Amino acid sequence: MENIIQSLAIYALPVIFAITLHEAAHGYAARHFGDPTAWRMGRITLNPLKHVDWFGTIVLPALLYVSHAGFLFGWAKPVPVDFSRLRQPKQDMLWVAAAGPGSNLVMALGWAVLLKLAVVMPGNVYSLPLAEMSRAGIEVNAVLMLLNLLPIPPLDGGRIAVSLLPSRLAWRFAQVERFGFVILLALLFFGGLNYILTPLLRIFLSLIKNLFAF
Repeated sequence: MENIIQSLAIYALPVIFAITLHEAAHGYAARHFGDPTAWRMGRITLNPLKHVDWFGTIVLPALLYVSHAGFLFGWAKPVPVDFSRLRQPKQDMLWVAAAGPGSNLVMALGWAVLLKLAVVMPGNVYSLPLAEMSRAGIEVNAVLMLLNLLPIPPLDGGRIAVSLLPSRLAWRFAQVERFGFVILLALLFFGGLNYILTPLLRIFLSLIKNLFAF
């Protein structure tokens, strides 16, 4: 029980920032490119309660943690985007979709800076908790970024693929979205996500380690 409480204390803040800023970034990008839907619905906010999906944000990550899965995985309530209201819908879709993973990349780098600070600062009562929370922040944002970049609609990577493909192929590929959630859950429960994400996560964490000389 004590270990669970400690883990929650370490992971809570990184997870809240990761999902909240990820979804807010989509909304900001959509508004920038001409769609005010999320803004009018009050979804461009740093209030995490506006973005929480009770199953994807709380129940599923908790189940994965308790079952000692290889990584934590979940999602927030998607920010509504009306792609038809973007100034150039097909082209602008790429930037709106990429804004979420891009925010996770920035946050992973930010947590890496804090980890470096915790490592080099003189040992005190704050250095170890800061280091553990920073490691959690890097891991959580890396997983969320890499997961969302998978080319499976409606994940961000699927939207990016639709934006980049020729129109006819893009339309056909977009039809996969109706099965996207089922595909994702199948990959999760049959080990496919672990097989795909684990090597990508190792590469990304290795790059972070080399970049910041940990």
